[in-house]
Parts: sequence; C-alpha cells; structure tokens
Amino acid sequence: MLIHFAIGGLGIVILVGGGEFLVKGSASLARSMGISPLVVGLTVVAFGTSAPELAVSVFAAFTDSGTLAFGNIFGSNMANIGLIIGLSAIIHPLPIDHVVIRRELPMMLLALAAAMVMAFDIDLGEQRNAYARSDGLVLLLFFFVFIYYTLGDLGRQRENHRSKNNGSEIVEKQRRWTQDVPQPEDRGTLLLNTALIAIGLVGLTYGADLVVRGGVGIAREMGIPEVVVGLTLVAIGTSLPELAATLVAVRRNNIALAVGGVVGSNIFNTLLITGIASAIRPMPIPTGGHLDLAATAILSLSLFFVARTHNQRIIRYEGLTLLALWGIYVTLRCLYLSKGISGG
Repeated sequence: MLIHFAIGGLGIVILVGGGEFLVKGSASLARSMGISPLVVGLTVVAFGTSAPELAVSVFAAFTDSGTLAFGNIFGSNMANIGLIIGLSAIIHPLPIDHVVIRRELPMMLLALAAAMVMAFDIDLGEQRNAYARSDGLVLLLFFFVFIYYTLGDLGRQRENHRSKNNGSEIVEKQRRWTQDVPQPEDRGTLLLNTALIAIGLVGLTYGADLVVRGGVGIAREMGIPEVVVGLTLVAIGTSLPELAATLVAVRRNNIALAVGGVVGSNIFNTLLITGIASAIRPMPIPTGGHLDLAATAILSLSLFFVARTHNQRIIRYEGLTLLALWGIYVTLRCLYLSKGISGG
C-alpha cells in the first residue's frame, strides 16, 4: 500500500507543477496576442484538461465499456462544478465575466439539455437507454457550432487588438499596459508560451494518471467495490487537471482563465466526448444514470444562478453549497451502489 501512496503523492506533485506551467503559459499567451484569458480558457485550457476524459471515454467505447464512459463524462461534469468551482470559491470569491453569464453558461445548459433529451427520449428504433450513433453525431454538430462562435470571438478580439495598434495614443497605452510583456510579433515568446502550455498539459495528464493509479490501488487493497471506485476516483481523477489548473489560476488571480476552463471543459465533455464515444459505439446509460443526469442538471442550474448573484460573484458560502451538493450526491450514490452490490 505504501507504493500506491508514493505513486499518488508523486502524481500530486506533477499535477501542481503542470498547473503552474499551463496557467503561466496561457495567461502570457493571452496578453501577448491581445485576446482575453477567458477565450484561452474556453479553448486551449478546456480542451487540454478534458484530454483524460476523452482518452478514457474513447478507450471505453472501443472496448464496449460504454457505462464507464458515461460515468466518467457526467461524473467529471459534476466534479467540475461541485468540487472545482465550489472549492475555488471557498478559497477565493470568483468574479464571473459577463460573457460567461450571457453566452457560455447558457451554452453549457443547452448542451446538457440536449444530452438529457437524448437520454430520456422514446424508442425510435434505436437502442433504448443509450446514446445512439445518431445522437452522437448531433452532439458533435452542436460542438462545432460552439467552436465556431468561440473562434469567431477570438478573431474579433485579435482584429480589435490590431486596430488599436494603428493609433499612436492607444499604442502608447497598450505599451504601458504590456511594459513587461513580450509583443505579439515576438515569435520566440510565442514559442515559449506554447511550450509552457504543452509541458503543463503533459504534466497534468501524467500526474492525474499517477494519482488515479495510486488511488485505485489503495481502494482495491481496502476492498472497496470497483463500481464505487469508478464513480469517485476515476471521475475525480480525470477532473484533477481542471482542479489543479483552476486552483493555480485562482492563486495567480487569473479568474477568467479558471472559470473559462471549467465551463469550457463541461461543454467539451458533454458535446465532444459524448459525441465521439457514441459515434464509435452506442453508449448505454447505466442503472441510475438518469439520476446522474438530473444531479448534473441541478448542479449546472445552481452554478448558473449563483453566478448572477452578488454582483456576478460566487462567494464563499455559495461555493460551500455547490461543494456540499456534490459531496452529498456522490456519497448517497456510492452507498446505493455498495448496497446493491452487497445485496446481489
């Protein structure tokens, strides 16, 4: 068991280091290119930190373990809101960008609504209680719409940045604002920031893998049922990159980057990863899976509402509420699963 603890401890160290590299590189890239950290969070950070969920779910689809993919995707979505946003808000109140409230959070809710409709739909000749290939293709279509609007926003920001640099007065203001930040044309800086992001993503992914391996090893030696391990350690483990990156971003006061990464990750998980996994092989919804979807919806709606209160800030007691909702549901779900296994 000591070996498993050592593996998990090493994974945590690598996770923290990876988070530092990712946040530093992403924030510098956003400033040097004249785009908001929120857009970087919604794209680069969100996709990179969703890589573990993508790997686990695609592997599960190819090996006909669709229930694992389902639990991993929506378990991670719940952890992203309850554990990551909740814990981050307890550490430091989170101001929410108006763009997140106006566009990204509604997009996250629409993505989840589409996934729920497909999960609760009537029998249309496809496999019941499952995400069919046609469902997966529709989710992928929605994902490309999301990317289209996000990249369009990125293009507008860069164009505005270029236009501002054409006026001498604004150029001077921009120069003072970025007096210690490399300019966009500095290719060496762009390569350095890209390298920092890549190293950070590799560190987050590898560190999360070590933490999950150590945790699963400890759980097995303690006799904890594997289905409970899957709902908790695997789901939380694949959310560890988001957790590490978010906590580091909050500590560095890059709140937009942190929140954008989490919201973007949930959109990626629901649309991209569910879409790909279902397109490869129909993804069955496990027993109790509809409850997991309902719990994800409750947490998502809670996030939407608390983001709009207190001058668009998630304060500590709201973060504690999100964390408590997630913790209570996961505990009850694990107890139910454990009882079902022992009873069987």
